[in-house]
Amino acid sequence: MKSKDIHPAFLILGTIIVQMGLGTIYTWSLFNQPLVNKFDWELSSVAITFSITSFALAFATLFAGRLQEKWGIRKLIALSGFILGLGLILTSQVSSLLMLYLLAGIVVGFADGTAYITSLSNLIKWFPNRKGLISGVSVSAYGLGSLIFKYINTALINHVGISQTFFYWGIIVMVMVVGGSLLLREAIIEETPMNTENTQNKRDYTVKEMLVTKQAYLLFIMFFTACMSGLYLISIVKDIGVQLAGLNVAVAANAVAMIAIFNTVGRLILGSLSDKISRLKVIAFTFLITAIAVLILSFVQLNYGIFFACVAAIAFCFGGNITIFPAIVGDFFGLKNHSKNYGIVYQGFGLGALAGSFIAAFLGGFKPTFIIIGILCILSFIIAIVIKPPSHSKGKIN
Repeated sequence: MKSKDIHPAFLILGTIIVQMGLGTIYTWSLFNQPLVNKFDWELSSVAITFSITSFALAFATLFAGRLQEKWGIRKLIALSGFILGLGLILTSQVSSLLMLYLLAGIVVGFADGTAYITSLSNLIKWFPNRKGLISGVSVSAYGLGSLIFKYINTALINHVGISQTFFYWGIIVMVMVVGGSLLLREAIIEETPMNTENTQNKRDYTVKEMLVTKQAYLLFIMFFTACMSGLYLISIVKDIGVQLAGLNVAVAANAVAMIAIFNTVGRLILGSLSDKISRLKVIAFTFLITAIAVLILSFVQLNYGIFFACVAAIAFCFGGNITIFPAIVGDFFGLKNHSKNYGIVYQGFGLGALAGSFIAAFLGGFKPTFIIIGILCILSFIIAIVIKPPSHSKGKIN
C-alpha cells in the first residue's frame, strides 16, 4: 500500500479523531432519565433507543463497503459525520418517542455504523502486519470518545438541559468526524500479506465465498454473544447498581465511566496481545471471564466491590472482543473485501443489542438475562477453542 501525499501518522490521527466522535453515542445511558423527567415517558421506552441505534449501526455495515467503493473513504466519512451531527441536532427538537427512535436511533446509528466500519477497515488495510494493534488503536479511540463525553454531556445536561445538549453534542461530533475525514486516504491493496501466525488462509474471500464456510457462522455466534453481553450491560448498568447492588444513583452512575475506561483498556491490551499470541486463545479467555462475571451478577449477593469488579471485567472483555474480531475476519478471509466481510459478521452487534433487551423483557429481569448470556459465553468459549481458519479450496465448507 502506497501513498505519497500523507504520512502514516496522519492516517492514524484522522482515524482516531473520527472514531472518538463516533464513540460518543456510548454515553446514551446518561440521557435516559433526563428524557423521562422532561417528557414523562417510560424508562424502558426511552432506553430501547440505544438498542435501535446499535441495530441501525450494525445494519449500516452491510452497505458501507459498497458506498466506500462508490464515493471513496474521505467523502463517505465526511458525509456520515454530517448526517450523524445533523441527526443529533434535530433530536434536540423531538417531542415524541417515534421521532426519538427515528433520529437518535435510526439516523444516528446508520451514520455512525457507516463511518465506524469503513474507517476501521481502511486503517487495518494500511497496516496489515499489525492488525490487532491497529484495530486496538482505532476502536480504543471509539471507547475514549465515550469516556470523554461522559463528562462533557453530563456537564451540558446540567447546564443547558437535555434538549440543548443534543444540539451542542451534534455540532461537536460533526466537526470531529468531518474534520478527521480530511486526514484519511484510501488504502490500496497490492497483495494479501500472509505472514501472521493466526491464519492459514492464502487468498481473499468474497462475501459469497465467505458465506459458504461454516467459520462465518461460528464467528457470527461468537460475536453476537460478545456484543449482547457488553451492550446489555452498557444500556442498564446504572440501574443494576441501584437495584441489585443497593447503590445510590450518583455512585451507580460512576459505572458508566468505569465501563468506558475498562472498555478502552481492554481494546488496547487485548488487541496488542492478539498480535503476539493466538487471537482465538485471547477470545476464549474473554468468554470465560465474561461467563464468570455474569453468573456472579446472577447468583451472588452484590455489594460495591463485587458489582464494580464484574462491570470492569465484562467491559474489559467486550472491548477486547470488539477489537480482535475485525482482525480475525482479516486472518480468516483476507483484507481485500474486509469491510464487506466484517459487515456480515458485525450484524451480531445489532442483533446482540436487541436480543439483550428483548430477553430481559420476556424473562422479566436482569438476572435471568445474565444467566442466558452466561450459557452463550460458555458455548462461545468452546467454539473459540475448536474453530480453525477455512481451507484454501473455494466453495467448500470445512
